[in-house]
Amino acid sequence: MTEIQTVRDFLSALEALDVDRALGFAAPGMVYQNVPLPPARGLPAVEKTLRAMTRYGTGFEARLHNIAANGPVVLTERTDVLEAGAWRAEFWVCGTFEVHDGRITLWRDYFDWTTFLAASAKGLGGLLRTKLLSPRAAAR
Repeated sequence: MTEIQTVRDFLSALEALDVDRALGFAAPGMVYQNVPLPPARGLPAVEKTLRAMTRYGTGFEARLHNIAANGPVVLTERTDVLEAGAWRAEFWVCGTFEVHDGRITLWRDYFDWTTFLAASAKGLGGLLRTKLLSPRAAAR
């Protein structure tokens, strides 16, 4: 399996909210970081982070725009979509992955906080519209 295919399969497992399958692509010493937040170091910390994502989130999509590899380093340019019930946020992400012996040793995502916060606010607006326009809310 190529480094690019490993990353694609990893993201696909996350889209399916299948943490166990995703962790099958992770090296024991994997580091995961959303820059500038502190990194999750080691498989237990990465697993805790991913399980929290599936505990609170109800959907994830990684729309790949570009993916390229230079040896073990895989770069992705994508739009990530996070969902939690009726809340939905879409925002641009650039990700760096390092893959060694078929396992991801590093996953570092970079995104613009302003764009993320704007997408979150837009998602909150959609959530409020859904709640306010629901038949149950209209009956009140």
